[in-house]
Amino acid sequence: MSKSLQQKQGIVVSKSGDKTIKVSVKTRKRHPFYKKVVNVTWSALVHDEKNEAKVGDYVNFVSCRPLSAKKTWRLINIQGANSWFNKSPY
Repeated sequence: MSKSLQQKQGIVVSKSGDKTIKVSVKTRKRHPFYKKVVNVTWSALVHDEKNEAKVGDYVNFVSCRPLSAKKTWRLINIQGANSWFNKSPY
């Protein structure tokens, strides 16, 4: 029996502890009544086994068994760095 896993992509917004990153995922949905396209943002705690993701990186992650109370996603790969995210205006 093969269970299809959900695969998502997003941007790392923080490193919250050892082997854990917080990833922000942006989607667009149409409102059911007003029919306007609305931007929806949600965040997920993702397990990063090798501690290789940094803040601002684009990552792919997949659902897995619960690793802790809030962590049910696992990192697949890092697509690339977001150059403007790490630059400080000061």
